[in-house]
Amino acid sequence: MLFRMPMEALVLLIPALLFALSFHEFAHAWMAHRLGDNTAARMGRLTLNPLNHLDPMGSMMILFVGFGWAKPVPVDSRNLYHPRTDMMKIAFAGPASNLLLALVSGLLIRFLDGTPFMTQTIFTLLFYFAQINTALAVFNMLPIPPLDGSQIFSGMMVRRNPELVMKMQMYGPQVLFGLILVGYFTKVSILWMLMGPFVSFFMLLFAGISI
Repeated sequence: MLFRMPMEALVLLIPALLFALSFHEFAHAWMAHRLGDNTAARMGRLTLNPLNHLDPMGSMMILFVGFGWAKPVPVDSRNLYHPRTDMMKIAFAGPASNLLLALVSGLLIRFLDGTPFMTQTIFTLLFYFAQINTALAVFNMLPIPPLDGSQIFSGMMVRRNPELVMKMQMYGPQVLFGLILVGYFTKVSILWMLMGPFVSFFMLLFAGISI
């Protein structure tokens, strides 16, 4: 799981980002456990403790480069009741959990608007928390390995076009990393061009805010 965010927001929002990442990985582990595989639970990943989920290099990249990742949740598909479809459900659980957090943040923005509780600091935190989680969900639904969306796409296509699935698994990570680097150095993000309309849609739907 990977995420990119503006550097100027990092200091204020690191706790929010850590929780969003941890909740995302916890959701993968919870769904895997529910569907019959306790591998992640045995390895201490069925928890919201960020120390159990964060990857040291990925965390450093978040701090110094603006994008990074958490440790992938281990899943043994042999333990699942229906391996192909269950793997798709496990993959979707992560983005779905972030959309849930974004929805909660958006509703708080709506309900607290105009009340004494909605200070500028509270609004900023809720706004960025909603945006972080929406962006995490949308980003991870892209059908590019190793993102969650690729697992869902592969599950749907593996019987129809296994060669395409194999090529995507082989070259997807290089393509994704290349797109990230291009966006970072040129400030023209192809990924954001793909993600932006969906992030804007969910922010408007959840929080009533157009970005």
